[in-house]
Amino acid sequence: MATTAGTPVAAPPAEAPPGGPRRRARISWAAYLALLPLLVVLALFQYYPALNGIVRSFWDWNPGQVSTFVGLDNYAKMMDDAIWWRSFRNLGYIFVFGVVSWVIPLVAAELLITLRSQRAQFVYRTLLIVPMAFPGVVTALVWSFMYHPNNGVINRALTAIGLESWTQNWVGDPSYALWSLLFIGFPFIAGLPFLIFYSTLQNIPREIFEAAALDGVGRIRRFWTIDLPLMARQVRLLFFLAVIGTLQYGFMAYIVTSGGPDNSTMVPVLRMINVAFQGQDWGYAATLSTTLFVFTLVLSAVVVFVRRSDPASTNVRGLR
Repeated sequence: MATTAGTPVAAPPAEAPPGGPRRRARISWAAYLALLPLLVVLALFQYYPALNGIVRSFWDWNPGQVSTFVGLDNYAKMMDDAIWWRSFRNLGYIFVFGVVSWVIPLVAAELLITLRSQRAQFVYRTLLIVPMAFPGVVTALVWSFMYHPNNGVINRALTAIGLESWTQNWVGDPSYALWSLLFIGFPFIAGLPFLIFYSTLQNIPREIFEAAALDGVGRIRRFWTIDLPLMARQVRLLFFLAVIGTLQYGFMAYIVTSGGPDNSTMVPVLRMINVAFQGQDWGYAATLSTTLFVFTLVLSAVVVFVRRSDPASTNVRGLR
């Protein structure tokens, strides 16, 4: 504020900088318009099919023909579907086995991070993740050939070392089919868990490891007291992603076993496909699809809730 002859005079208002509120408003509207085509495509190819499936679950749906409204009859039928509920039991085995198998990529990441040579880390890391580039269908077909009861590599190897009594019809026997399916991809290093574990360990400051070594902290103790606590959020994220991914599991089972033998490898996605394309019961298939969608949606909401209630993420948001 300036003064003239002892009388205060207000300073002239500062000019608004270029790119003020009006310009920002124009940019915001432009962004909304740019997003509009994407929202239209999502509504047409994602939201509409999902909502249509929910509506069709209350009908005896016959595409191209007359459909009859049946209310909750399809859902009552689902409650008595033994194969459908057995498929969820199989999913439980798949989920537990998948979580336990994280031990191998975790050990690999721990061993890799101990290498002092950055070049050696790069070479080994590349060799470990190259299998991720292989198409899933190729992996499924290769393992199918390995499991072949007569000419498969596994049975031939067992016979060659004198363990012929151990040979099995690995994917043709209900007692072994599910376990054989679970072991596809062994040793499970080339995947998302390894990348997350390794990147987390790589971002831990070296000074922490050096200080722990100076304090006489051994390798195993360092894992339990330093490495694992720092990976807690990543492990929790992997856990929930595994839950959601397991609910959508079906590709490998479809290629290798088609849900057999005797439904021993049946999973919800395969049951839904079989009801739709083999049984031609489209309304009931929509019911199964809707139920699976609700399960996935609820678990996704749990993921969001847990991440928002995470104290660490709350502190980060408070610093912004």
